[in-house]
Amino acid sequence: MSISTSTAAAATTAPGLAALQERLRDDLLTLGWPAKAWITPTSRNGQPVHDVIVIGAGQAGLALNVALQQVGIKPVLLDQSPLDFEGPWATTARMETLRSPKELTGPAMGIPSLSFRAWFIAQFGIETWTTLDKIPRLQWMDYLRWYRRVTAADVRNSHEVVAVRPQADGVVEVDVKANNVIATWQTRRLVLATGRDGLGGATIPAFMQGVDKKFWAHSSDELDYATLAGKHLGVVGAGASAMDSAATALESGAASVDLLIRRKQLPQINKSKGSGVPGLTHGQYLLPDEWKWRIRHYINAQQVPPPHGSTLRVSRHDNAFFNLGCAVQSATVVGDKLHVQTTAGVFVLDFLIISTGFAIDWSLRPEFADIAPHVKLWNNRFTPEAGDEDAELSASPDLGPLFEFQEKVPGELPGLDHIHCFCYPAALSHGTVSGDIPAISDGARKLAQGIASLFYRDDIEQHFAKLQAYAEPELDGSEWTAADSASRIQQLQQ
Repeated sequence: MSISTSTAAAATTAPGLAALQERLRDDLLTLGWPAKAWITPTSRNGQPVHDVIVIGAGQAGLALNVALQQVGIKPVLLDQSPLDFEGPWATTARMETLRSPKELTGPAMGIPSLSFRAWFIAQFGIETWTTLDKIPRLQWMDYLRWYRRVTAADVRNSHEVVAVRPQADGVVEVDVKANNVIATWQTRRLVLATGRDGLGGATIPAFMQGVDKKFWAHSSDELDYATLAGKHLGVVGAGASAMDSAATALESGAASVDLLIRRKQLPQINKSKGSGVPGLTHGQYLLPDEWKWRIRHYINAQQVPPPHGSTLRVSRHDNAFFNLGCAVQSATVVGDKLHVQTTAGVFVLDFLIISTGFAIDWSLRPEFADIAPHVKLWNNRFTPEAGDEDAELSASPDLGPLFEFQEKVPGELPGLDHIHCFCYPAALSHGTVSGDIPAISDGARKLAQGIASLFYRDDIEQHFAKLQAYAEPELDGSEWTAADSASRIQQLQQ
């Protein structure tokens, strides 16, 4: 990063968060944020109807909150996590640092004083920022906690959504459990900002079916790695999460960690980085189906390599073993050990960590049981050429232009299009703008502006009536004197 001498000198005495927050207040005032509310409150069956409810208060939900308030809509965010533990950062994520470059602005929504960079420099100074390589994971969580507070996000923690039912009149009913009581909330638009596993959960390979859970865990599970001290572990996979899990186990005192890697060579180039250009960020939805599929499938097939630092974090341990060309075939409990059969032979282990990513699997999300059978998927829309099949892409929802679900059979579930999928499974339809750090502001802005346009369209008669009734005078009649036109004409003719 290029830093001018004057900037560096001015930052040697960082003013702290109080000064940054004052600067942010002024920036928001300058931008007219939040915008004036313009939607008439509504009720149904004697109960209030929210304009927008967002499920999830992680970085996607928080960014969308700012974007919606930029267009005069204040959403309610429901999150099942306790306060300050939204998202994976302080629970199931185990990387030391984020994988994204520190310069990416993430959810800052184009407001410099809302960026991680500004937050960091306010506390630690420009010189520390300059020497920082990547953002520490828990520091990113602290930033999101601060972000939530300074943007006045209306987050309801420990609120679990247990059912979602779109109605023909355009209202979505949402059953919400809080304090062991289930109540039905109502909203005109519902947004799922539910993260990478937003429409499913962890992928569990067939070879683990029936194996006692005391012998294994998925890398996304909450797990006290201290309990693995002194044990011989296996880790299935070689992606970022596999490296993070292996390193955490080694640092927690594991006797050994064997990475069981199907490929004979680790992928070395992150093709997804090569796709991060504005044309694709903003234009994925406009591409022909063939190109949407081709790009996303190519990235999937090439696979994303584990980060350089994450891999070194494992390999620096003498008791870490990279077993390449070692595909797992079966796992069997024998006494108090797990015998893992691979193409290279049998590994006798105490515990196995499965790092096999996430799948779109509606059966894992009972709260969506009412809508799951009706959602149009890409396998209902598109058949790839032989050799380009991709289970993840086939299962992805076929979304409309504003991330909305579409009916598999038109007319079978009216109101389904009032639910917007702003999480990772939207990637095939819209690109990676609904969860990952690089383009989360772009996605949030697109969705928020789209929702505003939908509200105006839906209430067009009401808004036209308001336009007709608008009567705030710009002039009061004292600003001019009417000329005597006849006299003036006579003067000009002389």
